[in-house]
Amino acid sequence: MALPAQAPSRVFAELVPARAPTPLTPAQTGRGGAPAPPGREVHVSGSAELSAGPDRARVSVRLSSRKEAAGAARSSVTRRLEYIAQAARQRGVPVCIIFSDFGKMQNVCNLLIEKLGTSVTISPPHFYHTPEAVDTLRCQVCVAAVGNTRQKAQEVCRLFGQSLGKPLLIREEETREWGGHTESHLPNSPDLLTLQERIQNATAYASCRVFAVFEIKGKENRRNKLL
Repeated sequence: MALPAQAPSRVFAELVPARAPTPLTPAQTGRGGAPAPPGREVHVSGSAELSAGPDRARVSVRLSSRKEAAGAARSSVTRRLEYIAQAARQRGVPVCIIFSDFGKMQNVCNLLIEKLGTSVTISPPHFYHTPEAVDTLRCQVCVAAVGNTRQKAQEVCRLFGQSLGKPLLIREEETREWGGHTESHLPNSPDLLTLQERIQNATAYASCRVFAVFEIKGKENRRNKLL
């Protein structure tokens, strides 16, 4: 998968008025023993954008043969079809010729054209994403947005000399997907496109924006700040 740089996050902070005091645990006190004011929070929003190239390609192979007798022509096509299946198996490619390795796809197609000549016609490859690949992209972009949001919240706290605490709320606010092809939607691309252009046209993109609320623990540890 090709993953471009993440889009910059939008960040804002809101220091909520303190809630009613509650007994503090040792984890809620600063290193110097000074208690951290309860109920303070930082509100942060952030986003991320990722892309994923197609993980499958499909090609169609058409065989033809001209003989004086129909039986001879049929036999010739059958032999060629068996050769295609054998060539695919020898290179670890499924006989149905659905490729997950685009380098092997090119090698097999070039070999068939070289060996069978004008009797074989191979269509330009159609690139697409399996449902599993799309789900992986959705998960990755959401996790990236959450991680980006936490990092920005931590920077906001450090700006005010505070230490970031545990998350109190994480909410996915918006997700978008565009581009890419699925197995059930294989458009007819112009024959003049190069292999890389076809892959680029089939690349899927996804973005996610999240909103999060984090606890503010108290003053930042001076030793960690120096590190």
